[in-house]
Amino acid sequence: MFYRENGQFKSSYRADLALFPIAQDRWAMLLLAAICFVAVPLLVSDYAFRAVLIPFLILSLAAIGLNILVGYCGQISLGTGAFMAVGAYAAYNLQVRVEGMPLVLSILGGGVAAMALGVVFGIPSLRIRGLYLAVATLAAQFFIDWFTNRVKWVTNDSPSGSVGVRTLQMLGYEFNTPVQKYLLCLCFVVVFGFLAKNLVRGAIGREWMAMRDMDVAAAVIGIRPVYAKLTAFAVSSFIVGVAGALWGFVHLGAWEPAAFGIEKSFQLLFMIIIGGLGSIAGCFFGAAFIVLLPLLLNYVPHWLGLSISTATASHLEHMIFGALIVFFLIVEPHGLARLWSTARQKLRLWPFPH
Repeated sequence: MFYRENGQFKSSYRADLALFPIAQDRWAMLLLAAICFVAVPLLVSDYAFRAVLIPFLILSLAAIGLNILVGYCGQISLGTGAFMAVGAYAAYNLQVRVEGMPLVLSILGGGVAAMALGVVFGIPSLRIRGLYLAVATLAAQFFIDWFTNRVKWVTNDSPSGSVGVRTLQMLGYEFNTPVQKYLLCLCFVVVFGFLAKNLVRGAIGREWMAMRDMDVAAAVIGIRPVYAKLTAFAVSSFIVGVAGALWGFVHLGAWEPAAFGIEKSFQLLFMIIIGGLGSIAGCFFGAAFIVLLPLLLNYVPHWLGLSISTATASHLEHMIFGALIVFFLIVEPHGLARLWSTARQKLRLWPFPH
């Protein structure tokens, strides 16, 4: 057996509730952490950091936030791009208007601002749900798009409407190179990933899942719908706001309102559907699918020696991308996370069929 669990005994309730109860999983996570923090900065090129790894980490973080709301609490949202924009612009204003504001506090402040907006637009979820709630959250996207385009105070009276951040600095240490920015994003993703994983395993997460499965029955057994839904909107928006601040500060450096348009909202929704609703690991799978697949589709013709125009390559990319999304949704509606879970379960029994 690949997973040899014989002899691994748990002598306490705390050990039974551990995040990684199997020793092989703990070692695998330590190996993955060593690769991410040590091997990748030494081996990967600057282009890969800018084009692949940094966007992948930030979008994974945003997908975690959205998955808490949609996958764990069952509330639909089409305004994720708006919450990312609020996080980015709030962090920007904290940087330019508060002298000496630390970078981390600015990013977290952006998350707090997005959380406040998320709670406001989450209030309709107490009376409506489904498609009607989706339209209500879509209003947040339209409102923020208008607000960031029309209210000059948000962009610090920038004549072009675009804003840029100064040097990323924390405790006297500057983040200038792609490796440094990658490590900064990785730290945020690791911390928020573990916090989200523990949160959904606790009492609050169980309340969210009870509301998702059957809200009437959850209310009958004593779960407060107001508290459960609004906390889901608050936590989700906070994480999405932090991801938005990182997207603007670290990945883009300078941006305009179109950077957080409705396409970003749909992109994040596709990520959690393909990766797996109600799964933290699925957020990483979905982000990898969205980020890596277009690059792979662009490079494959060159590897095969095929000469095609840029326009044809772009059309083929969209066609293949859409076909693969439909294929995955038909073959495995629960996303890539379910495929990963099935593979792990088979490895626990291998070579025996049962």
